[in-house]
Amino acid sequence: MAPETQYSLDNLGANHQEISTLSGFRQLRYDRPSPATGFVAFGDSYSAGIGTGVEGDENDCRQGLHAYPQLMAADRRPTTFQFLSCTGATTSNVMAGGDGSQLGLFDVSVPVDFGLLSIGGNDLGFFEVINACVFRFYNFYSGTCEDALAHSRVLLESDEFEIRLRIVVMEILDKIRWEKKPWFSVTVTGYARFFNEHTDGCDNMSFGVWWNGPRLTKKLRSEMNALVLTVNAKLRKAIYAINDGFTENRVIFADYDGAFDGHRFCEPNVTEPDYDRTDTWFFLVGGLDNARKDDEPQ
Repeated sequence: MAPETQYSLDNLGANHQEISTLSGFRQLRYDRPSPATGFVAFGDSYSAGIGTGVEGDENDCRQGLHAYPQLMAADRRPTTFQFLSCTGATTSNVMAGGDGSQLGLFDVSVPVDFGLLSIGGNDLGFFEVINACVFRFYNFYSGTCEDALAHSRVLLESDEFEIRLRIVVMEILDKIRWEKKPWFSVTVTGYARFFNEHTDGCDNMSFGVWWNGPRLTKKLRSEMNALVLTVNAKLRKAIYAINDGFTENRVIFADYDGAFDGHRFCEPNVTEPDYDRTDTWFFLVGGLDNARKDDEPQ
């Protein structure tokens, strides 16, 4: 079993990379152009960067000015950057031939050396759970929290999402013709737990849009955090299966959840909803964007 090594998104594009984000992954050694001349970002709101600021009018995909693919592009200044991520996207929206297919928009005639992918939350009922259990955007039409959690668990217990993720990644690799670009890889980002589930101060607080919204009890916070961890485990499992089909890893899992410690909702001494706390690294519905127009990446 290969030792676990440190991996940073900042290192993409370096020569002779050794990448392993999970114990047991084969180490990947290859030559690629340095620096990387182009990359592409696929996926959902976590990649689109909703709530990270906009310049001018917000587009239909609610892409943020400070989304992490945007920051990487500003830092690395690649020759080409294709920002295809869209808030609300599912695997169907990424797949070739799907509604609003991101693969259909992917231009492989320009330099592309690696891809980023954030997907799965919408396939597995994240929005339904957040709506029913936390914000209740549609009041009683939002359904019950218990039903939303139960439905999400049913989806998680099925193999369908893993199969769909494998199809998405293989379609990306096939379109780029990976056999002619042995350095090309897809980095799949996981999700971060929303809450500090151990504090007492949030038990009687609510993010509900309507009066008398659901309380952020430790039980609810724990259940929602467990859901996120289960989704990440699904992503890991699917990535293992994909890499088993190659002699070298083609897919990398980036688990950044630990970096959010201290930056979740319901942290100690925080009265939620706190719309002004910039140390919370999640977008709070109804709050200001975390980045202002005069704080654009240079």
